[in-house]
Amino acid sequence: MTDRRPLATPKEHAAYRGVTEQYLAQERYLGNGPKFIKTGKHVRYRWEDIDAWLAERTVTRTDQVSA
Repeated sequence: MTDRRPLATPKEHAAYRGVTEQYLAQERYLGNGPKFIKTGKHVRYRWEDIDAWLAERTVTRTDQVSA
């Protein structure tokens, strides 16, 4: 792991992606979103995991199936 940026809070992650924190909670519950870290009651995301998850869903045509 070479990325030393601070971990993203759900609020920061939601703002970055343009979704709500509740949407992220639903992704975590369903296992559909990026990997996350849970320490006690706190949830955090590595920026590199968010970016990798988004990259996996990048397509060039509307008929392509993303992850």
